[in-house]
Formats: sequence, structure tokens, C-alpha cells
Amino acid sequence: MREFDAHELVLFGHDAPTGLRAIIAIHSTALGPAAGGCRMWAYATTTEALADVLRLSRGMSYKNAMAGLPFGGGKAVIIGDSRTAKTPELFAAFGRLVDSLRGRYVTAEDVGTTLADMSHVARVTKYVSGLGRSAGAAGGDPGPKTALGVFLGMRAAVSFRLGRSDLDGISVAVQGAGGVGYHLCGLLSGAGAKLRVADVRTAAVERVCDEFHAAAVPAGEILAQDVEVLSPCALGAVLDGESIPLLKARVIAGAANNQLAQGQNGEALRAAGILYAPDYVINAGGIISVAREYYGGTEAQVLDEIRAIAPRLTEIFERARRENRTTNEVADAMARERLQRNAPPGLAA
Repeated sequence: MREFDAHELVLFGHDAPTGLRAIIAIHSTALGPAAGGCRMWAYATTTEALADVLRLSRGMSYKNAMAGLPFGGGKAVIIGDSRTAKTPELFAAFGRLVDSLRGRYVTAEDVGTTLADMSHVARVTKYVSGLGRSAGAAGGDPGPKTALGVFLGMRAAVSFRLGRSDLDGISVAVQGAGGVGYHLCGLLSGAGAKLRVADVRTAAVERVCDEFHAAAVPAGEILAQDVEVLSPCALGAVLDGESIPLLKARVIAGAANNQLAQGQNGEALRAAGILYAPDYVINAGGIISVAREYYGGTEAQVLDEIRAIAPRLTEIFERARRENRTTNEVADAMARERLQRNAPPGLAA
């Protein structure tokens, strides 16, 4: 399986009384405990779930390294329909699975899970973040923080590729109007961007259209919209050999993890003149919030670190242009450099 990339541990968990079927993947603990959210999704097969959690955990190693966080990379998936299969007991069982690792993995919410779900996890383990917070403290729902980082990163990408210092009048197609996409649309609307939005959930699209004056687009047509910016904010692997030739956007800047189906798809984007903001760099706002909550930071500290996403992306864009390489190649190389530089002997990525 190509997604398997020197992972330290892959743990399968099953709890018959609650119906829990989960996988936790720890890619690296070189920089600290492996951290990454718990995704709940109705995977068709266990193999599909395994491939997803392996790719996501590796991405978290790179994301945390690039953001300068004291975390390694990990991820969890629960196999099940988040709309029908959730119970407090299921998440408590997942919490016991997390606790069995004794701090090697720290969990939080992700696609299909919420702050309320994590509160049930927190009943049985302390190795969880993304919970409620007191005034001035870091923490809470990481979705708005992810959206803020994407917004600031998109502005940096538009400046680099289009020579525009703001987003006023810029056309943006947003794929996914969930916990991150919704908040991103709010920020973009406030900045004067012209929005087109798609989601498989009609109600989510209607909400964004009503509140932010967006235009609704069928889910199957959103990637090929004639816009300046495409913002994938749903699931990954949407940029591949079939979709890339259809793209009309000149900038891709979104919150989804693993947007490239394969690493070589970055070269196809570069050849088409499309600037790609590497996903694990631009979408780091949520894990920054999770990290600072876990270690006892402040909201002001979180915001300062999220503001660093834009100059970090600009550095990647400039290096990619200078070295005649793709932005994802450059970001991967920088992440591996940071992991190897800071890893204890024997734990280098």
C-alpha cells in the first residue's frame, strides 16, 4: 500500500457492545506526541479506511512540523455513518482506545465528529483536545481557526499569482460548506469575494447562499467553475488526472486534507499555470488551536501563529519558482528537513 510510509504504529480497535470499529495511525512521534483529529466516515471497506488514516497521519506529521508545533503526526478514523451511528458510549469506547496508547496519540474532532463527541471521549482519557475553553484561553472548535488560516493563505496565494493585495471582487469556488467551509465563506464574503459553493447537503448550501450571497453550484460541477480561486474544503484526492484538465482557476487554496490524489499531480497543476497552496500548510489553523489548548496556550498566541501561515506559504511559492519545482515537492522537502533536524537519533522521518 503506497500510503504506508514508515509509520510507527497502526492500531485497530473493535468494541462489540458499542459497535466501534476504529483505526489509529501514528506516523511519527519525533517532535512530540502524535496529534490529529478523529474522522468518522462510512468507508466501504476496511482497506479504504486504512488507506485514508495512513495518508492523513503522514500529512499530520508534515503539518505539525511546518507549523512548528510540539506534536508528531497521527490520525484516527471510526468506520460508520456519522449521521446515524453516533452514541456517547461509542465515543467513550474510542476514548478508551486512545487512552490505551498512554499519550502517544492525542485526538480531536475532524470530519464527521464534533466538540460534543470529543466531550464523551474526554470522559475516559485526558489525551484529547478541541474542547471548550475559558475566556482568553486557546481551544474550542478548531473549524473557525482552520478557516482563518485558509483565508489568510488564500490572500497570500492571490497576491503571489494574481498580483492582487486583497480579495475584493475575486471569484472563489468553495467545495464543501461544513464546519470549515461555512466559516471560510463568511470571511470571504466579508472581504468582498464573489462566491460559488457546492456541497452534497442541500441545507448547507442554502445556508451559505442565504447568509453570504453565494451562488449554488451542483456538486459535480464545482471543480470546473470559471473562477480565479478554487477552494476544496470537503474530502481529499479531488485533484487527479481527470479533474485537473478541467480546471479553470489559477489558484487552489482550500482546507481539505490530501487534495492531490498523487504527488505527481502537483506537476500537472504547475504545467497548467495553477498555483497550488499545499493543503497541510494552509489548513494548519485548527491543529495550531488544538496544540495550544492541549499545552495551555492563549487565544492571542493561536492567532499570532495562524498569521504566520501566509508568509510560510509565500516562502514555499518563492522557493518553488526559484528551484523550478512544484509547491507540494518544496513543502514536503521542508517538512522532512524539519522532522530530521529535530528528531532524536533513530526517529528521523
